[in-house]
Amino acid sequence: MVTRKAFQFRLYPTKAQAKLLQAQLDECRWLYNELLWQRKTSYEELDTSLSKYEQLMFLPLLKEERPALKRVHSQVLQNIVDRLDKSFQAFFRRCKAKEKGGFPRFRGLHRYDSFCYPQSGFTLLGKEISLSKIGRIRVKMHRKVEGEIKTCTIKKTASGAWDITFSCEVKATSLEPKTEAIAIDVGIESFATLSNGDKIENPRFFKKGEKALAKAQRKLSKLEKGTKERRKAGKSVAKIHERIKNQRKDFCHKQSRKIINQYQYICVEDLDIKNMIEGSHFAKSIVDVSWNQFRQFLTYKAAEAGRSLGLVNPAYTSQVCSRCGHLEPKKLSQREHKCSNCGYRAHRDFNAAQNILALGLDGLGVIPRSLRL
Repeated sequence: MVTRKAFQFRLYPTKAQAKLLQAQLDECRWLYNELLWQRKTSYEELDTSLSKYEQLMFLPLLKEERPALKRVHSQVLQNIVDRLDKSFQAFFRRCKAKEKGGFPRFRGLHRYDSFCYPQSGFTLLGKEISLSKIGRIRVKMHRKVEGEIKTCTIKKTASGAWDITFSCEVKATSLEPKTEAIAIDVGIESFATLSNGDKIENPRFFKKGEKALAKAQRKLSKLEKGTKERRKAGKSVAKIHERIKNQRKDFCHKQSRKIINQYQYICVEDLDIKNMIEGSHFAKSIVDVSWNQFRQFLTYKAAEAGRSLGLVNPAYTSQVCSRCGHLEPKKLSQREHKCSNCGYRAHRDFNAAQNILALGLDGLGVIPRSLRL
């Protein structure tokens, strides 16, 4: 089995190279906006829709009109046409499904932050990357790149740093099969409660960095827009956000890896986090705890390792008694489960984890729920 895997590293360009990267990014943004204008104008004035292949044919003409485009690798320019086409395909799909449309928008100065080499134009040389029409740039290689590199994406972060991401085709290696099963009840008080009684503490990365973030944002708000000082302060705010984001990502990677290595069957709640956040007093805490990212990492790691992941409808998992099946309604503030039918007492989250385990194994066809009760 072959799977796609991303390897992300930090670039350390010289000042001259950073200018070249920024210049290429600006040209890519200009081309994206120009192609979007072509599609929009063609439909509104000529009542015709331009296709991806028709726009690819326009590229040589645009290069003659704007010589600066010649400084960008040809396949990078072709990838922009493909990117815009995918945006329109997603727009039409949403319209067909009667979802919120989201028509492709023109990109401002800070609304276009990456460009991609889809096949060629880059060569990895040890701890350096050679990019067409830019040169060799130092890369912080904190791990080995596996498999065959298919694409190379350069991205500018909000703090002004440059990242590089390699998308590679890697042969998936299944882990040694196990027999153990586990269920995970995610929460805010604890990041997760496992069906075996263990708990993963909530690191609360945003709360820990909130004081420094508030201080940096207050300083930013006092500075005049458009000044060099404000841009510098804005980068400081962005760096704090990036640090918190990276801490969450690292935490989710490590915890999901531990679970995948240890258990064969993993059962989790199928939460609609977007709806949970809307209008909730706990929105900030839910975002900080990063349940969705944790589940995404579990999902792809389970697929690579040959593990089975079961998604469970979260309805009533906290209310039903895991021992006798009696429905015992309780408020969110009640942290202990006390069954009035069988007398079973346990922590609310542990009781929920037991229910998730039973429903998950039933859904996976491992152990029917009727045999577990």
